[in-house]
Amino acid sequence: MEKIKIFIEKAGWPRIIIGLFLLALFITAPFVNVNVFTSISDVLVRFGMWGILVLAMVPMVQTGCGLNFGIPLGIIAGLLGAVTSIEMNVTGLSGLFVAMGIAIPIAVILGWGYGLLLNRVKGGEMTIALYVGFSSVAFMSMMWLLLPYKSQDMIWAYGGQGLRTTISVENYWFHSLNDIGAFNIGDHFYFPTGMIIFFAIMCLLIWALFRTKTGTAMTAVGSNPEYARASGVNINKMRTISVIISTVLGAVGIIVYEQSFGFIQLYLGPFWMGFPAVAGILLGGASVHKATILNVIIGTFLFQGILTMTPSVINNIIQTDMSETIRIIVSNGLILYALTRTIKAKSAKVKA
Repeated sequence: MEKIKIFIEKAGWPRIIIGLFLLALFITAPFVNVNVFTSISDVLVRFGMWGILVLAMVPMVQTGCGLNFGIPLGIIAGLLGAVTSIEMNVTGLSGLFVAMGIAIPIAVILGWGYGLLLNRVKGGEMTIALYVGFSSVAFMSMMWLLLPYKSQDMIWAYGGQGLRTTISVENYWFHSLNDIGAFNIGDHFYFPTGMIIFFAIMCLLIWALFRTKTGTAMTAVGSNPEYARASGVNINKMRTISVIISTVLGAVGIIVYEQSFGFIQLYLGPFWMGFPAVAGILLGGASVHKATILNVIIGTFLFQGILTMTPSVINNIIQTDMSETIRIIVSNGLILYALTRTIKAKSAKVKA
């Protein structure tokens, strides 16, 4: 009984209720003619697609920079890498890594500038991050029309200027990561081995980072900046490093997402992608001051599991196709709940 109480206190009732709700959806699925194996496969694919984007929250949280609502900056770097890879006509796994190779230096530069900005507004990082995220998407909406890409698979048809809103990667590097070691069980279950392993490698690298001298300094800056300063840690430098790492993870994460999804979404595509990532890590048990790899894994699975299962189960119950409407309601509801938890946590800290 004591162990159960400790587990409940550690996990928290909201997270337990969400987990039980997801379990109930899986149990209900076969009774309403939803294939459980297909559903589990879909959840695993979405888990792999979003995992690195959620992981991108960890470095900034650990150094006290708050939740990275400015992740669209990293996503834009990833999009630039992706479209440049297609412009170069590189296909397969080579094309995917060329996209990452181009995106990462761009993300480092953007992250460095973003970090310098956040160092000037300590205490208001999340507000500025929102502004950076939204304004960068608006700026790039103009740039996608002006950048000199020539590939017929990307520009508007009939000699139009600028890139299309949605660009297919099917003939380039679609599922190039997913299908490495992938396997099927019957006709309904597919396991994207390559993508899951790549996500695990990224998690391992971040886990290892925070056990180095630099990682320890980053954590010290987030948990006790005065102690870190007294110990000789350059606070601004550690914060900037965390922002750069977060931005790079955002760039890599969106490329992994695109190769699984099959399309590159430009213009307003990155606009709201920060909110599901933020909601995912908060649902996993993170706060604005502390986040772990376990928070990333649990939160991503819960968020994407609920988002995948709810529309299909409810559709079959009411015998009406409202999947997109239900998905929007559920997604926004989970995001609202997660952000409400953040506001309450900050209020409690202020009162204390």
